[in-house]
Formats: sequence, C-alpha cells, structure tokens
Amino acid sequence: MKDDSLLRPVLEIGGTHVTAAKVRGPEGGWQVQPGSLVRRHLDARASADVLLAELAQAARDLGDEHSGAWGVALPGPFDYHHGIARYADVGKFDQLRGVDVGAGLARRLGPAQQSMAFLNDADAFGIGEFVLGAAGNSHRAACITLGTGVGSCFMQGGVPVKTGNDVPPDGSCYLLQYRGRPLEDTISRRAIRRAYSSASPDAGTPDVHEIAAAAREGDVVAAAVLEQAFSAVGEAVGPYLSSFGAEVLIIGGSMAGSWDIVEPAIRKGLALAVPALATFPITRAQRSEEAGLIGAAYWAETFTGSAVSVPRT
Repeated sequence: MKDDSLLRPVLEIGGTHVTAAKVRGPEGGWQVQPGSLVRRHLDARASADVLLAELAQAARDLGDEHSGAWGVALPGPFDYHHGIARYADVGKFDQLRGVDVGAGLARRLGPAQQSMAFLNDADAFGIGEFVLGAAGNSHRAACITLGTGVGSCFMQGGVPVKTGNDVPPDGSCYLLQYRGRPLEDTISRRAIRRAYSSASPDAGTPDVHEIAAAAREGDVVAAAVLEQAFSAVGEAVGPYLSSFGAEVLIIGGSMAGSWDIVEPAIRKGLALAVPALATFPITRAQRSEEAGLIGAAYWAETFTGSAVSVPRT
C-alpha cells in the first residue's frame, strides 16, 4: 500500500504561471511523482483575491493525497519567514503587496494544508540541483539561473547563505554591478535582444536562442553579443566564488540550453576577474524542469524551522 504521507505538495510560482506537484523523496531518490504535475496560467497584474484563488485552485488540483506540508517557491521581494508579499513597482504581483499569502492560502485550502514553508524560487532551484547531485561531493556551491534575468543561490551544505561579505547582497547576483551598471543591463533576455538589435538593426529583435543559432552559423555580431553577456556573468560572480570558497558553479535556466556558447564565455569572465578561477569547475544543471519543485519539497521537509509554518485558520 502506498503511503501518501511521503508525498510532499509544492507550488512553484512564476510571473506567468503556477506549477503544482507532488514530490517523493528521499526514499528512492527525490523525484516529482509521475502524473502529478499541474500548471495554471497566472495574470501577475490581477487583484490579490484573484491571484490567491488561482494559487489555491492549483493546489486543490493535486487532491488531498499528500502530507499537507507545503513547500512554496516564488520570486521576491517577499518576506519568506512570515509569508507576506513585499512586491512594489516590479511589474508583477504588485496587488499582493502587504498581503499575508500564507494565511490567505491556508483559509482557501482548509484540511489540505498542515503547514506552509516559503522560499525564493532561485534558492529552490539551487537546493534542488544540490539535492539531485549537480554539486557532486562539494560542500559549498553556487547556482546561477540565466533566463529572463539572473537568479542565484550560494549554498553551504544545501542551505542558502544570504548574509555576509562573502556572498552578493541577499545572495542575489541580480543586485550586482557590472562596469558601473546593474548586471541585468548586460545579461538578461531583454539586454541581449537589445544589444543584438542595436548592433544589427536589419535583423529585427530575435530571441536569445535564435541569436545563439545565428552565432553558430557564423554571425560575428551575434557571437560577440553573447560572449560579452555571458562573460559578464563570470566577471561579476568570480570574486564571490573565490571569497565564498565555492567548489563548483552550477548553471541553469533557459539560456543554459546554449551550453556550447555559455560555458566558455563564463569561464573567460571568471579568468578575467580572478585568474585562479580559469579552470574552476562549471557544470550544467541536471534537471532544470524539476529542480525548483524538488528544492521546495526538500526545504519544507528539512528546514521548516527556518521558514514560515502557517496553521489552518
């Protein structure tokens, strides 16, 4: 007989959708329960009531055959300890500002919710990759996701490190500067598209994967734009990898699909920033589609004392 108490329910919330799933682990290895994944569209500009209703519906879609100890991964700014949204003028979820998301979901879920642990979505991804083995035997690792923007997680023993001079502010690389400007002005989807269209105005505004394809076909402008963008990652992050004592850098996100372009450019940037990092271990995320979900479940299972636990009301 299956034991539903071993299934951990999770929500992974993004700017356009929410994903719900049941995660099994560590018995037999952490994995998303086959057939359990549910994805629903989100309008990030909707009212707080509409957003909470959509999140709760995604959670209810999983049924009640699970432990009830929810792990919830979502972007900041958010008070993860108390479960309260702090969004303001970030272009998404602004209507949730000041809302107790934990209590709102608890009211809507009733008996299907026993506790709720919140964590940053980039942290969830990094934890998931750490748990899944992308860091190998390393005790200290950094994980960076490259997509719409730059997400990051600096981990010690699988636990995010958020404070101290050895890591970026709040452990978040998107807060770093690169040559006097915010890093995401150089390495983000919008920045790469803007740089390419400015250098090749007749080419329109192709997406990043199309620019990567053009680079492989000999487009020197595309190659230069991408090398500059990904090298900036290495230059900005390199000093923190060194000071933190990281043993490996894990790269995930949609842009990691162009690994043949991404990896050598990041390595070049690392060497420019800290020559000793010229041969630093860089590995591609192993299970990008599942890592955030598994990281949220692992957090709820293992570190609920460091997160918020919301009783039913």
